[in-house]
Amino acid sequence: LLQDLLQLCELQLKDILGNNYHRTKNCSAVFNSRKIENGYYRIRPRADREPFLAYCDMSDGGGWTVIQRRSNGKENFDRKWADYKQGFGQFQGKNDEYWLGNEHIYDLLVREENSLKIDLMDWHGERRYAIYENFQIKNELWVGTYSGNAGDALSGGSNFEEQWSASLSGMPFSTSDKDHDRFLAGNCAQENKCGWWFNRCHAANLNGQYYKTGNYTGRHDNGVVWSTWHGLWYSLKYTAMKIRLPSFVDVGSGNGKSS
Repeated sequence: LLQDLLQLCELQLKDILGNNYHRTKNCSAVFNSRKIENGYYRIRPRADREPFLAYCDMSDGGGWTVIQRRSNGKENFDRKWADYKQGFGQFQGKNDEYWLGNEHIYDLLVREENSLKIDLMDWHGERRYAIYENFQIKNELWVGTYSGNAGDALSGGSNFEEQWSASLSGMPFSTSDKDHDRFLAGNCAQENKCGWWFNRCHAANLNGQYYKTGNYTGRHDNGVVWSTWHGLWYSLKYTAMKIRLPSFVDVGSGNGKSS
């Protein structure tokens, strides 16, 4: 206990003496510190934990913390629970694939609701997006109101039957070694070869297998899919999931008043 108190005092002292990490708890804080270029920055959502690298997207009003990206198929997303908890991938180039880590994502979201923006691109270069308000991850994934032009795939699709079996809202995270889905006859994470918030199984899966052909065939619909745009048998070329406080206001970048 004494050691923990000393460590916390040390962190607080560093902040007082000029350590800026307490002002960069997310990419919105980075943006407001006049760092307005896209790129990797160290952020620190919690003062009692070490900072970590995340990609900050300063487009669309700035201040977006990117928690997931697919762009080339070079990164293996067929991983166990421990990898998804800690995070994995390359944190160097602007198109490097990564998963920020469930622990880091939780720390970013635990104190307040965020907006989630999902950017999608197909193999013809066409782009779509989906925005969800009130995005939360507690023991389960929760999403609120949808807007955008990609369709509301996280809620399971357009009809009740699809929503009952494929809505991801309220679903815990699953990996092949920790099966928390509702598919009693199998393991969605094993079939899709990735970790995700599976129901029975999904209408959207951005961590799936990366097929460079767009359209694909197989035993399972396990591609990088957003069913309300291209269906379950078309694997997308690019995806990014990014979060930001809905109340984000540009107070320090000099680029404008708000997003």
